[in-house]
Amino acid sequence: MPRPPIMELHLHVLTAIQVLAQLKNNTITVEQYARSLLGRIEERDSIVKAWAYLDPAFVLHQAQALDRIPPNQRGPLHGLAIGIKDTINTKDMPTQFGSPIYQGHQPGFDSSAVAILRTAGALIFGKTTTTEFTVTNSGPDTTNPRDPHRTPGGSSCGSAAAVADFQVPVSLGAQTGGSVIRPASFTGVFAMKPTHNAISPEGQKTFAPTFDTFGFFARSIDDLQLLADIFALKDDEPPTDVPLQQMSVAFIKTPMWSSAGSGTIAVMDEAVAILRNSGAKVEEVSFPREIGDFETLKRTQKIIMNSEARSFFLREYRIDKTKLAPEIRRIVENTSNYTHKESMEASDRYANMRHIINNLAENYSVILTPSAIDEAPLGLDNMGSAAFNTLWTGFHMPVINIPAFSGAHNMPIGISLVAPRFRDQQLLTTAKVIGRLMTKDAQCTSQQDIAEKQAQSAENKVRQPVTERLSALMRNIRRA
Repeated sequence: MPRPPIMELHLHVLTAIQVLAQLKNNTITVEQYARSLLGRIEERDSIVKAWAYLDPAFVLHQAQALDRIPPNQRGPLHGLAIGIKDTINTKDMPTQFGSPIYQGHQPGFDSSAVAILRTAGALIFGKTTTTEFTVTNSGPDTTNPRDPHRTPGGSSCGSAAAVADFQVPVSLGAQTGGSVIRPASFTGVFAMKPTHNAISPEGQKTFAPTFDTFGFFARSIDDLQLLADIFALKDDEPPTDVPLQQMSVAFIKTPMWSSAGSGTIAVMDEAVAILRNSGAKVEEVSFPREIGDFETLKRTQKIIMNSEARSFFLREYRIDKTKLAPEIRRIVENTSNYTHKESMEASDRYANMRHIINNLAENYSVILTPSAIDEAPLGLDNMGSAAFNTLWTGFHMPVINIPAFSGAHNMPIGISLVAPRFRDQQLLTTAKVIGRLMTKDAQCTSQQDIAEKQAQSAENKVRQPVTERLSALMRNIRRA
């Protein structure tokens, strides 16, 4: 196959907004862009291993078809490559849920989210790795692009790693506990978990409906904004620009603060100092007493999650329980002996907590809270704790990870910004201001710095766009 022009080798470092501008101006073609991404994956896939399914020939086939669309008929995401978590249905690729039960499974239809992206002109690039049904906390051999000896976090491990490693500019994930925000923190990318059910979860595997929330990863807040607009996220009131000097920030450690490692403690202190030095009013706020007990909150969440998951995994249990991870079998078998009464009481109690915290949030411009307990841990058999994420997921509040800091081992540590329910656009507007401040002043390597280094390195290399490893991957999971 002919070698690609040098220009193509730079394209993988572009953000979504940047590449869309190039495509709109006809500076590049979708095929050139796709070849650049495939070249990047060729170079890095044996290390990062972010893909559960990727067919390079099919990617190029789609790219060529998109190039043939007349300019006046192209969608707003024309040619933009997007990775899809392998719990989200795609009509032309397998969806295997990280489970041997569904190996080679072809759903034959797109999830609601994928259909919306495809209609907007996106290039659905491939399926990213996930833990088994998003339940287990280990499984895929996906690594952290910043250090292959560390986990990228789960369960949306492949989606986070692919964006962090410049293999695609944006990707889709889903979060029941911390499966979007935690991997974003560990890998150093931006991510958004919108308000619960603001984006339809139709066509993605259900774990626990009270918690399951769609989400996405990117390398800039502008790219998060792009996807939020495509998915028609709207507030009741138009978002307003609030200067830092008029911003009120609630710093909430949460009842889980005892889980915070030294890196997270230092990062939160630094974030507070940066905000105060820039004129923002930062107030440390505790959870109200009635919902501030760590053990009660943790048990309430577990009862709801397990009670709901029990029925949603019964099908797989009946198909072949020997192919289910032990923790999933235990959920279906209800080894914790949760009763229906306990489940109802937990749901009612949690709904009341949700109302209280949402009302608290409405008194501030934004909530500042940890994204993870610390840096990504060493090894791939532990994807980290969702201690600082699950409560916001269950409270149904939108969250954005800002990848502004690093810890003792120079690994990323993010901060979370949280807003009241259905204030997603206001959160994005606020996050742009705080994100610019943090990524400018925090002592860490920014994504732009990384991108510039990658582009400089690419100038001295010319690589084939399709790899032997990807061909082997394609043979393992054939497209129907």
